[in-house]
Amino acid sequence: MVSLCFIVDQKRRIRSHRPVASLCSRCGGGARVADMQTETRCCFIPFYFKYWKAIICTFCGVILKSYGGNK
Repeated sequence: MVSLCFIVDQKRRIRSHRPVASLCSRCGGGARVADMQTETRCCFIPFYFKYWKAIICTFCGVILKSYGGNK
């Protein structure tokens, strides 16, 4: 009997960011526009990258708005 086990995970990271003139609707902290990267890996080998932009709170870290897709 053969059993296969795949480990699939995703990592999100901020590639660059800059401040924006707005406030977080949840905590009232400042916000920033960030260029994000999502990396999907299977058995520790990356096979899919997605690049997108998001507005992120600098205090609580919540994503307020996301937009964009692959470049």
